[in-house]
Amino acid sequence: MAQRVTVELEDDLDGGPAVETVRFGFGGAEYEIDLSAKNASTLQQRIAPYIDRARKAGAGSRRRPARPASRPVSGGIRGWAKGQGIAVSDRGRIPASVVAQYEAAMREA
Repeated sequence: MAQRVTVELEDDLDGGPAVETVRFGFGGAEYEIDLSAKNASTLQQRIAPYIDRARKAGAGSRRRPARPASRPVSGGIRGWAKGQGIAVSDRGRIPASVVAQYEAAMREA
């Protein structure tokens, strides 16, 4: 038995037949919209001035936020914790509970 599956695109703006799916990004999000030739052309014309003056963003352009400069140095926290008899590893992430204890102790000092 043979089957034939037909996919018909519908223009997301006016409900008529669409000829293409346009993919674009804005505000850090990716979007797709199915458009007729007329609506795709209108979108392209309206966004062209912005694209002409923009620069392409590569995959590495997203930067991680920097840690706050006020966060104490890990070595200082580890030394304080060991002096208080709190078990903490020499490497890796310091448990949030230990950091909270350290910060509380520094506020009291």
